[in-house]
Amino acid sequence: MRNATFRQLRVFAEVAKHLSFARAAESLHLTPPAVTMQIKELEGHVGLPLFERQGRRVSLTTAGEYMLVYARKVLATLKDAEDAAARLQRLEAGTLTIGLLSTAKYFVPALLAEFTREHAGLDVRLAIGNREQLVQMLHNAEVDIAIMGRPPNELNVRAEPFGAHPHVFVAPTDHPLLRIGHPTVQSLLPYGFIAREHGSGTRAVFNSFFERHRLEPRIVMELPGNEAVKQAVMAGLGLGLLSLHTLRVELQHGLIARLDVEGTPVVRAWHVVHTLAKLLSPAAEAFRYFVLEQGERFLAERYGALLPLEPAG
Repeated sequence: MRNATFRQLRVFAEVAKHLSFARAAESLHLTPPAVTMQIKELEGHVGLPLFERQGRRVSLTTAGEYMLVYARKVLATLKDAEDAAARLQRLEAGTLTIGLLSTAKYFVPALLAEFTREHAGLDVRLAIGNREQLVQMLHNAEVDIAIMGRPPNELNVRAEPFGAHPHVFVAPTDHPLLRIGHPTVQSLLPYGFIAREHGSGTRAVFNSFFERHRLEPRIVMELPGNEAVKQAVMAGLGLGLLSLHTLRVELQHGLIARLDVEGTPVVRAWHVVHTLAKLLSPAAEAFRYFVLEQGERFLAERYGALLPLEPAG
């Protein structure tokens, strides 16, 4: 292993992440043959195959699973060294990798645009996933900092709230419940629901809301991602519970309707999160400070008009 390069370890970690040589090549801006060559060279240094290939399917061998643990530690240590060097030079330069809850992608790019106007020298990268995936990214040190709702209890993190995160019930624009000014939770039960997938923060809010009311909703469809849920609701396939921050365009253009159900909006908080084991680079520290200082104002300006009623908690 003494002749293995950091480049080979990065390629190995990326292939292991996607379990695809083609997707790893795309992510690293390399050609698939170049990725294959790097993996073959690393396997030569290790003396064992790291992946099993069956057609297009790729999986880690036992040796690959062991080596991945150490490769991630090496790469994380290298990133910490780079961050420390940048701090010593007092530079806000280099790469900043931000992990986003998939729901946060509706507003973070615009917030990031404000940030990068003041920090033009940064190479900013976004990694998007549901809550379960984002926790794994933090665990693997694949992101410097994360924007998410419920912070992970399973990791030792610093989680700081920066803004309200309301969730509301939505329906197609011709739904009969819209004729009721303030529907009860009980009145929702005759209708089916389109729910987000397990592992998402939105699904956790949905489950918690009905558990708190000791009611069991009828889920007629489970879909990955907010866009799929919105499209299904607009098509009349069921009701949904979604973050208000995913609904700006649809509500403004009358494509979907908000139901003013009792006990809603369900308000949680957005957090900026990083693991305590990771030393933040000057760039990551600057972004953290910017979000804490500007995030609440930004969300209020962008979404406040969509929520004229007082939050119910």
